[in-house]
Amino acid sequence: MTKRNKRILIYVGFFVLLLGAFYLFLFRDYDFSKSLLMVRNDNVQDFSFVNQDGKKITQREVEGKVYVVEYFFTTCKGICPKMNANMRRVFDAFKEEPDFMILSHTCMPETDSVPLLKAYEARMLNGKLERNKDGSYKIEYDSTTNNPQGPAGKPQTTNTNWNFVTGDKAALYKMARQSYGIDDGKPDSAQIKDQFLHTQFFALVDKQRRVRGMVYDGLNNDEVEKLITDIRGLLKEKIATKRFMNGFSSNPN
Repeated sequence: MTKRNKRILIYVGFFVLLLGAFYLFLFRDYDFSKSLLMVRNDNVQDFSFVNQDGKKITQREVEGKVYVVEYFFTTCKGICPKMNANMRRVFDAFKEEPDFMILSHTCMPETDSVPLLKAYEARMLNGKLERNKDGSYKIEYDSTTNNPQGPAGKPQTTNTNWNFVTGDKAALYKMARQSYGIDDGKPDSAQIKDQFLHTQFFALVDKQRRVRGMVYDGLNNDEVEKLITDIRGLLKEKIATKRFMNGFSSNPN
């Protein structure tokens, strides 16, 4: 190799190293593990509710976490048992994950007290998750846990991730309609006390409190499997820092 060719090779190598260093600087905050899930709402409102343990649950508890949202009521015998059997599948998949949470909101706060929510939690966690012949899931309870008001005992599974929450009815319904987008936003009555919000859909929220992905049908096995996959993707995402340089932003949007 001639001296001239060696010099060219050195120059090319130096240029490649310089380009690589510039690339690393430019994209040092970029999250290459980010999910391609669409952002449906980038402004989930602040909230304040109470869970089954009487603990206040606000936006601070979900800060930096991925969480799933649903609406139900404890005495529901229609879609809620099927929805929450599927939510139990989600819980089982991520119950050891510190950066994950479920918020199950009652749509009947006037009747679903903290003790009733605690009893419901025990039934959801103590019951045996089984699959029906048609492929759907159910939770089988024993005779002492089948009554929503009654002695359900304490959850046999340690639960730090699944919160059953109640609170002001107007605030609960506003979150479903304006933040999570799992209700059509068309109240069945002008008075909040007469309204009844009942939906089978789940919402997925990322670590930056943005609603992501699709409106997941809590009665559809395939969509629940998709939800579990999407949760795994969001858990891998980093929390993007807002840094601008000549119009460049590391925001994953």
